[in-house]
Amino acid sequence: LPVRGSEGLYMVNGPPSFTESSAFQRDSGKNCKAVAFSKDGSLFAWCNGEKVNIVNVTSAELLRSFDLPKAVCLEFSPKNNVLATWQAYATAKDGTAGVPNLQLHDVNTGKCLKSFIQKKMQNWCPCWADDESVCARNVNNEVHFFENNNFNTIANKLHLQKVNDFVLSPGAQPTKVAVYVPGSKGAPSFVRLYQYPNFGGPQSALANKSFFKADKVTMLWNKKATAVLVIASTEVDKTGASYYGEQTLHYIAANGESAVVQLPKNGPIYDVVWNPNSDEFCAVYGFMPAKATVFNLKCDPVFDFGTGPRNAAYYSPHGHILVLAGFGNLRGQMEVWDVKNYKVISKPVASDSTYFAWCPDGEHIVTATCAPRLRVSNGYKIWHYTGSLLHHYEVPSNEEVWQVFWQPFLDGVFPAKAVKYQAVPSELPSAEPKPAQAYRPPALRNKPVTSSKLHEDEPPQNMKPQSGSSDKPLSKTALKNQRKHEAKKAAKQEARAEANQDSTQSSAPQSAPRSAAPAVTSGDPEVDKKIKNLKKKLKAIEQLKEQAAAGKQLEKNQLEKIQKETALLQELEDLELGL
Repeated sequence: LPVRGSEGLYMVNGPPSFTESSAFQRDSGKNCKAVAFSKDGSLFAWCNGEKVNIVNVTSAELLRSFDLPKAVCLEFSPKNNVLATWQAYATAKDGTAGVPNLQLHDVNTGKCLKSFIQKKMQNWCPCWADDESVCARNVNNEVHFFENNNFNTIANKLHLQKVNDFVLSPGAQPTKVAVYVPGSKGAPSFVRLYQYPNFGGPQSALANKSFFKADKVTMLWNKKATAVLVIASTEVDKTGASYYGEQTLHYIAANGESAVVQLPKNGPIYDVVWNPNSDEFCAVYGFMPAKATVFNLKCDPVFDFGTGPRNAAYYSPHGHILVLAGFGNLRGQMEVWDVKNYKVISKPVASDSTYFAWCPDGEHIVTATCAPRLRVSNGYKIWHYTGSLLHHYEVPSNEEVWQVFWQPFLDGVFPAKAVKYQAVPSELPSAEPKPAQAYRPPALRNKPVTSSKLHEDEPPQNMKPQSGSSDKPLSKTALKNQRKHEAKKAAKQEARAEANQDSTQSSAPQSAPRSAAPAVTSGDPEVDKKIKNLKKKLKAIEQLKEQAAAGKQLEKNQLEKIQKETALLQELEDLELGL
């Protein structure tokens, strides 16, 4: 893991040792603005405020050095042939155009292949196909394509009215392109998929999806390049329901099918990720507590994780584990799920994290607290997905960490392993933070806690109670009351049966008295009257309790009546004993 911060730039060996790496000599300057790994993790480039250097990570040999003190962005092409560098654009003093600020260097020879003027930092880097056969960049709302890293001739152009953004598909040939054109003057925005180099008009598009309500979009290809997910969002939510704006999720397949993904809960879409197997995707959405659901390629829900404090989802590189997490303004709770069986593996908590990433081995995770997002207690933690904290580093209080990330590896370097549920042993104590106690006013402090939540969390679909039984588990008091109620009912029925028997046996034609016990009189009509009234009140209370048990909402005065039951019973008992 490269670590960049106010202590300089250095590398840390991954699990199990976590020592500083000898393959990279620490650069102690405080001016390290940019770092980048090549896609296969073999080359590493950084800018230290004087030069841009490239080293071979395995041999620790310095391969190239470029005199670019102002570079703030670096990127390697997928096959390590080209290093792209970008620095802030500045016009000349007399107002004429400045020098080109985006440069493409040949890594093998060190010479500059081409330089362009690229004013905006957003989407500064040209995009390559994985085999480097095609490279594309957005120039004045049209996409220019270069072939085989020949940047002197434009091999192709994709010209639509105003291409705002584009994404090349991953994987092997043929390369596909997803382009986004924002709507104007009442016309909708649209995303179109093309197969390179067929750009001959609307008929040549593989798929097209138009939609209103889009100020910006995020386009996500799946790994097999068969479909794109489009998150369309507006800056402002006209209904005023959310200050994050409004988001919708669209699905577009390369075979021409498209759909709007129906999300069962209203609210923002926080995160959408493809499973690396390309057959399903997970969305985290809805007002807090947010819902998370896995959908298949027909956009049907496959599994619902219920609701919880979360705003991000991360699949492991092999796609067999999914982490749902709540970072940023949430407390850093993570749920680690086994995707095949939909079971929870662990629930670690990484509070104050600003960064999360899976290690390419599919077993380890790094979470980090970095400046400028948070300026206190900067550092990083390395976890095993079973919840064990394996390594923790925090910088001294006057220092900062700006970036931490894993060295990448190509797919297939690390084989997929079976999912474990048993926590991996660790020297460090588990990092469970003390649960914060809710504030309780002084009057309630010595009384039993009644749990009342603002939102009731919805459990995952495989943990919901079966609909055959009652929908909600009863509380202890409700169960107690239910049992009492049943016992009284049984006693009543028994008493009735006995009374009926008596009536059939007695030859007198009179009907049997209601109660099995003969009516006892005290001789004092006043006392008799009181007893009769008390029994009447108790009977009414009994009826109210039956109604409450059947789920009827009682009025305040009715509830007060029920509370008087014990006092009435006591009074009745006293009167009867006084007879």
